[in-house]
Amino acid sequence: MTLTELRYIVAVARERHFGRAAQSCFVSQPTLSIAIKKLEDELGITLFERGGQEVAVTEIGERIIEQSQRVLEEAETVKRLAGEHQNELVGPLKLGVIFTISPYLLPRLIPALRILAPDMPLILEENYTARLAEMLKRGEVDAIIVADPFEEAGTVAWPLYDEPFVVATPKGHPWEKQDCVNASQLTDESVLLLTQGNCFRDQVLQACSELASKQNHHSGLASTLQGSSLNTIRHMVASGMGVTVMPSTSIGPGDDSLLSVVPFEAPAPERRVLLVTRKQFFRKKAVETLQHAVFRSGLAGVTMLEGAGPIGS
Repeated sequence: MTLTELRYIVAVARERHFGRAAQSCFVSQPTLSIAIKKLEDELGITLFERGGQEVAVTEIGERIIEQSQRVLEEAETVKRLAGEHQNELVGPLKLGVIFTISPYLLPRLIPALRILAPDMPLILEENYTARLAEMLKRGEVDAIIVADPFEEAGTVAWPLYDEPFVVATPKGHPWEKQDCVNASQLTDESVLLLTQGNCFRDQVLQACSELASKQNHHSGLASTLQGSSLNTIRHMVASGMGVTVMPSTSIGPGDDSLLSVVPFEAPAPERRVLLVTRKQFFRKKAVETLQHAVFRSGLAGVTMLEGAGPIGS
């Protein structure tokens, strides 16, 4: 058994295809297939179900591949320990960010990070929480920025900031004359939400129980509409399709001509944003620096959680 063989089976599990896995490992498909068959023969098990266009991982294969990923990470740690004088802030860091955070945090985070770690560029991945969790587990990204709650075995999370929600309405809406909006008022409006699969949609429905009830039982005076992104919803609201709930960081100066933004009645619903890594990830200084860059980013409308301890799961 070799580390190369373990890399091959992890690649096949990730790609679900021998040809693509071979390309990602920069070897020919016969070379990869022979190595995997040799490993299966050595272990006396079948790791993959061949046949069809997509390769399936067997039940025992899933366990073997999870362990192989850990072995590969530990091997990388050995390399790092051997070069103990190597600077952890040199070299790319692979960071995943959910769709409803990345457009608003990254333009402020990256300049701050370039000051703190100019030799640590970011390789960025935008995706849904579930997909980023899977990528983190497989080592395809080093860290992810997601919203709480996040529960995944073998990870550790650092709280970054708390972000309140606000209500956005079209210009001329009666609510723009109010100091604040009660969540119960949303049941009488056409409320635009993100499509299913977006964690922000779930957070809004959890925070606004009356709205969740309308969504589930089709009650209330108006329907609940859906949009594919916060930017799409912003323009739908501006056109008069209804109102929406948005994270405060998504509201910028340019929205003044399109929308009226009204805060929620206290205590306003909010979300907690987390930085999550694998417990075994060896570049601790890089993660700490990324956390400090968020704190120094100057992101408006949030409460930074400097000094909050990590949360292990």
